Amino acid sequence: MMNDGKSTNATHAATAPHVKALEPGTLLLSLLVSAASAIICMQLISRLGFTPNTSIIGALIAMSLARLPFKGLKKFRSLDRQNLVQTMTSAAGFAAANCTLLSVAIFYAYGDLSLVIPMLLGSGIATLIGMYLVYSAYDSELFPASGSWPPGVATAQALIAGDEGGKKGRNLLYGILLGALGSSKLFSFPALGVNGLPMAGIGIAFIANVFAMIALALGLIVRGYFPFFSQFLAPLASTLGVELPKNLGTTYIPHGFMIGAGLVSLVQALMIIFKSKPAEKAVEISASENYTVSPSALKKTLVVHTVLFAAGAVILAVLSGLWSEMDAAKLALWIVWCTFSAIVAPILVGLSAMHSGWFPGFAVSVIFLSLGIFMHFPPHALILLSGYVASTGPCFADMGYDLKTGWILRGRGTNPAYELDGRRQQVISELIGGIVAVVVTALIMNMHFKLDMVPPVSKVFAATIKAGLHPDILKQLSIAGIFGALLQFAGGAKKAIGILFATGLLINNPVYGIGLLAALLIRWPLEKKYKEELEIYGGGFVAGDGIYGFINALIRSFS
Repeated sequence: MMNDGKSTNATHAATAPHVKALEPGTLLLSLLVSAASAIICMQLISRLGFTPNTSIIGALIAMSLARLPFKGLKKFRSLDRQNLVQTMTSAAGFAAANCTLLSVAIFYAYGDLSLVIPMLLGSGIATLIGMYLVYSAYDSELFPASGSWPPGVATAQALIAGDEGGKKGRNLLYGILLGALGSSKLFSFPALGVNGLPMAGIGIAFIANVFAMIALALGLIVRGYFPFFSQFLAPLASTLGVELPKNLGTTYIPHGFMIGAGLVSLVQALMIIFKSKPAEKAVEISASENYTVSPSALKKTLVVHTVLFAAGAVILAVLSGLWSEMDAAKLALWIVWCTFSAIVAPILVGLSAMHSGWFPGFAVSVIFLSLGIFMHFPPHALILLSGYVASTGPCFADMGYDLKTGWILRGRGTNPAYELDGRRQQVISELIGGIVAVVVTALIMNMHFKLDMVPPVSKVFAATIKAGLHPDILKQLSIAGIFGALLQFAGGAKKAIGILFATGLLINNPVYGIGLLAALLIRWPLEKKYKEELEIYGGGFVAGDGIYGFINALIRSFS
């Protein structure tokens, strides 16, 4: 175990045990902070429709606790303990807002609370399986620890700089101040549609995969400024007999693009998992990458979790009594589709999160819901499908970030035994955080319903189910899917440009796209010489943006 106050970048002895997640003091403090995080994040997503970067907020809380003048908190100067507190805090807040509350609120928005308890339990099952999936697949060829995972890098840099102080600490502080200042109303230009500078995006662009960032930026810009671009494309479209929409957001073109890119990405992922390599080449790759999850272990992980998601779908069907609404064949199809959606959704969300720091969890869930509508499932089955699938991806992304943070703090895998032990402690913290989210949601969800405080996304799911889908939408999905598939195929599995471009199309924030491109231009000439400084400032920008956004959102939510 590292000495309190020392940086975990130091080399650990081969037999050094990691701080334990179930250590009484660490567990108690983590539980208290996690419950508060869950309550606050449920408030934020209900009032404002989003949650802040819970990883960085959790890290800052852990850092602050370690500096309070109480003897019992002195041991929390250990970065390992701070990482565990941060992991559980982030998991509870993220899961409560983006998984459990979002899922049960679909029934409220639909106007039927009869199956809220089964939905809560089903969402909790999916959330916990999704968390364990990323733990089991992390540091494989599909999800390497050396991947970008930008918010995880930002959180690690914040913890390390805060621990070491000196130049790193000053650079982090400057980055936080600039991040908060740039995000504030001082840099709002309503005439240009700018409500503060996208400092988190700029910070992530200093860290993340360049190709992924360019693809995401272009998608954001195309979506936001499509009315402008359509003027030039209209003549060509007219000759082809195609009528261009005025606003991409009113169509299913972005969703179709994601379907095409996602299917190709799934095939590419399967090729990575199941491709056979000559023995010499396999040894060479293993030695160069130092994966702690072998290809055979990854295959087993995906098979096991597919079975777990299937079991969860069966339990959800039994708890909700779906057999009374569908015949045996339709019920079997629902279980198969629910299982397929639940295993594919976190893979797509995880790839996007790893490369860019963005996770299109809502958009991916809408895709599977839309296709479920075409399968003519009844409303209750569609709501349960939506909530179950929507609960698999967000915490996959969140834990991926937290594991990246821990991987950096533990020395970037230089001591495999210590890294694996630390990773095990993190998944314990993450799973407990998920359970906290379920308990907190069960205790206060009725208060949210009485005050009509539910996530806007839940209302979108309910409205989509009520409206159904028109055959023309299937045509949009199919045509757009071809282009998404081609782009993803051209970029290859490691760049994921099809998925990231589709992610940009699904988000109406063109200023963010411009900010990403500007940040990449700044990064280009500086990266070779100032890579560490860019990561620290990038982490500071993300932290500053997160702190300002959290405080601002909290004030707005209670106003």
